Amino acid sequence: MENSSTRKQSTSRPRGEPGVFDTARTAFAWLVTGPHPVAIDGRTVRGLPPRLVPLDEVGKLTIAKGCPQQTRDAVWTALVTRSRAEGGTWTVACVGLALPVLLPVAAKLTNRFRGEVHDIHAAVLTGFLEALADVDLTRPAILVRLRWAAYRAGHRALREALDAAAPVADLGARAPGPEHTGGHPDFVLLAAVEAGVLTAAEATLIGETRFGELSLADAAQARGQTYKATQQARHRAERKLAEYLSDDEADPRRKVRRSSARASEKTRRPVSPRPPRSGVGDHGTRLPARSRPSRSTSEPGAVQEASSCD
Repeated sequence: MENSSTRKQSTSRPRGEPGVFDTARTAFAWLVTGPHPVAIDGRTVRGLPPRLVPLDEVGKLTIAKGCPQQTRDAVWTALVTRSRAEGGTWTVACVGLALPVLLPVAAKLTNRFRGEVHDIHAAVLTGFLEALADVDLTRPAILVRLRWAAYRAGHRALREALDAAAPVADLGARAPGPEHTGGHPDFVLLAAVEAGVLTAAEATLIGETRFGELSLADAAQARGQTYKATQQARHRAERKLAEYLSDDEADPRRKVRRSSARASEKTRRPVSPRPPRSGVGDHGTRLPARSRPSRSTSEPGAVQEASSCD
């Protein structure tokens, strides 16, 4: 007779199996290994040294606090343009250089989720890859907008997983919806975007400058506005958000639950209010002990999101 332990193992991936971010990290490491690493011609990208700049060096330069936003956007314009034209190597390069923002997104979404996290992590990566195809390269803060697309895709996958787990709530496993997360700011902002109250740009401005580490001055530079104009734009967005959350309901969190609810045809494992480990750390999802390139000069580790390229 199958016991609960057997059922649990059958619904999980083999222990130590790498996740999508581990695969991405390893693939990126191979790009910068050896005597001829993949590089960007710095003479064609404003702000880079006038020479061939290996991708791992590009990553270090663009996450530096003193890196101008114009340089970051110029780098990402070059990367995304080549990814669209050539795919393959340059798409892997985009993912590898975006890991410092994608890993915290995945961790934030799954840090209270008891079920299988691989699908949610895969959704985060898929959202990023889909955005590569249509992100507007003429607007500033390219990586911020790619990150936001990845977050929205991961959030949708999380809500579907939580909705699928709802029928088994009587077993003592409750979905960590807004009532359990304290109305997480990113969830509230996403709900407001879905309800048409805020634009994605307005939600990004609030999220990155209020709850992230992006200063309002940096946001103004990224938006091509004065500090005062950006401050006023944030004030208007926050006023709309406040009115939305307080309008006609005693508990604004109901709006978050209602606007973010998703039907799911898949059956997933139940969730628990206990806050387990998210499965994402400095090295991605369930990083196994595996061989790495012998001379990798890359280590795009999970640095703080706001200190990243955008």
